[in-house]
Amino acid sequence: MAEVPKKKLAFFLILSTLTITFIFYGYQIFYTPNILIDRDDRVFTIHSGTTFRKVQEDLGKGNFVNDMVSFSFLARLYNYDENIISGRYALRRNMTNIDAIRILQSGNRQAVKVTFTNVRLIDELPAKITKNIGVSPSEFNDAIDDFISSNDEGFNRENLIGMFLPNTYEVYYNVLPDELVTRMLSEYKRFWNEERQAKAKALGLNPKEVSTLASIVQAESVKSDEAPIIAGLYINRLKKGIPLQADPTLVFAAGDFTIKRVLNEHKAIDSPYNTYKKAGLPPGPINMPQIATIDAVLNYQKHTYIYMCAKEDFSGRHNFATTLDEHNRNARKYQKALTIEIKIGEALIKSGQKKN
Repeated sequence: MAEVPKKKLAFFLILSTLTITFIFYGYQIFYTPNILIDRDDRVFTIHSGTTFRKVQEDLGKGNFVNDMVSFSFLARLYNYDENIISGRYALRRNMTNIDAIRILQSGNRQAVKVTFTNVRLIDELPAKITKNIGVSPSEFNDAIDDFISSNDEGFNRENLIGMFLPNTYEVYYNVLPDELVTRMLSEYKRFWNEERQAKAKALGLNPKEVSTLASIVQAESVKSDEAPIIAGLYINRLKKGIPLQADPTLVFAAGDFTIKRVLNEHKAIDSPYNTYKKAGLPPGPINMPQIATIDAVLNYQKHTYIYMCAKEDFSGRHNFATTLDEHNRNARKYQKALTIEIKIGEALIKSGQKKN
């Protein structure tokens, strides 16, 4: 009769031990640090289309998770294995499984910075704008094509580059291609507030035309403080119906950006971008104008200049003129200085010296 209580006691002890063990292990699974144990905070990246098995592999190879069994058990318990959200996630030192899973499952993604500047052609943009995100250049290019064919904003292949304002933006790593294009459109609309639109209207231009003019001013102004003066010069020409005669538009029309000096042969190019032959603005920007240059056009300097010529000191600045006679004098000064410069260079080369 005494053996029955002993069996019950043994069973109770075993059950108690298992219960305590289960409770302790359960506590560990939920509340014991298991992520980046004694390591620095890091970003974990999940690419689009990633499976749970791949997430496990990446967490293991990257030494993010200490005990993969406990993490995987809890992940399945919370159905994370069926709800993988791509993105970049900030995981902290000594996080618990449950905290990490909540971050991954909620889509609490880390924003990444997207920066693009010095873009000359729209075809150059996809590689630059997608550098830090999960969208490929070809995917973004397809999104651009779709936008061009369907937008109601008046954007086409020639003027679309003006919609992208050079700056640094924060987006999610897994932003969709069309979402990124829409984001850039919203930034464009935010920039063109009522005040800027009123200034453009006062010029007799719409925002797209301002961007086109700004791209020409940007190509002409080596010194930023000259941008409002050059903008005023071109606005004077537009108002008088005088062709802009902007050399950078000929370089664009030729499609050869290595051209340093525009020659008569370039002025004969048959192109809507040839502002020597065509009056008014070309069909679209010849580069991606900076925000500062757009504002320089909107806040142009009022004067009577309609001519400009590079200064004879080769500083990158210009001599401005109101009359053709004055302009011709400036041009002769520059040509004289250029001739002397060339002769000096030839003499140095002939003597075997290198010009510093």
